[in-house]
Amino acid sequence: MKIAVLGVGLIGGSIGLAARRRLSAHVSGWDPEPENLERAVALGALDRAADSAGEAATNAELIFCAAPVRALAGLVAEALEASDPECVVTDVGSTKRVLVESLGAGEGSSRFIGGHPLAGAETSGVANARAEMLEGARWYLTPTPRSSGLAYDRLQRAITELGARPQAIDAETHDRIMATVSHLPHVLANVLVGEAAAALSEESERLPEVGPSFRDTTRVAGANPAIWGDIFAANAEAVAAEIDAVVGRLEAAARLIRAGDAEGVSEWHRSAGEDRRRLLESDLIGGDLRELRIGVENRPGTVAEIALELGRAQVNIEDMALYPAPDMRTGAISVWIAGEPEAERAAEVVRGLGHVVSVLGSGER
Repeated sequence: MKIAVLGVGLIGGSIGLAARRRLSAHVSGWDPEPENLERAVALGALDRAADSAGEAATNAELIFCAAPVRALAGLVAEALEASDPECVVTDVGSTKRVLVESLGAGEGSSRFIGGHPLAGAETSGVANARAEMLEGARWYLTPTPRSSGLAYDRLQRAITELGARPQAIDAETHDRIMATVSHLPHVLANVLVGEAAAALSEESERLPEVGPSFRDTTRVAGANPAIWGDIFAANAEAVAAEIDAVVGRLEAAARLIRAGDAEGVSEWHRSAGEDRRRLLESDLIGGDLRELRIGVENRPGTVAEIALELGRAQVNIEDMALYPAPDMRTGAISVWIAGEPEAERAAEVVRGLGHVVSVLGSGER
């Protein structure tokens, strides 16, 4: 398999390492910084360093664009133009709506599927890349009604083989979720260190050294200003809405604490602990895989529609295969779901879209 990685930092380098190790792929790469390319080759993240993004994209079957958010639209467009008509192009950016909208319905847009692996580290750069970084990571995919079903199938299979867990989600929902669980924590960390710094400057004597709670809560404060400036700009409305919502919660907390209601404050703490536990618990369903065989018409957007609807229902697709009929007018899609209850729930979701669905046992594959 021939893969191109455009941008070989922490994530791009990790993708290159995982692709060479797990897919036995030949990986070409490009980066605007020549020293990054040299290091990526030396570390084994790339087989070949290209002189341009277009050169790296030539003859690739799958292209990962791993650039800062502000540069992704141009890089994806360049990758689509330079690559073969069957090549699938994706990205790894943490905002999706603006990128998807910028591509519109232009030539090649059907083979672009937006992506975002929830992986990373406090360190940056290709020197810190690791193939294991992608192991078990949730990897969001944002197909649109224009997306090719074959392109989606090839991409989600490759991501699964890299060791990650793909899940379809629409671009707007993705950005709203990321605003809450990824972008907002950076805002709060920045605000908290600003408040602490102001308090220190107002005291005539040095305040005691900070404790572990402050260090843990503010770990991401000030992280990579250029990258986060782009992320906040690209997802401005969703992040601002989450800030407004948090302000409301903080005001309610201030009223509760001012009231001196010890029992109420204790219940508030207990409830927060329960919420955190539920949010961090693994949602993986055990059990054998069940196949859903779905009869479909061969029309654009069908695969994306099914994948997105299952994603909205919190049903994870463990594997997928396409079976077009000889006349190419109809066909079947098979998706594999872990656990019989989840498979039955998934079947109901897909039947709600108007498709005929059969649920097969693990031995009937």
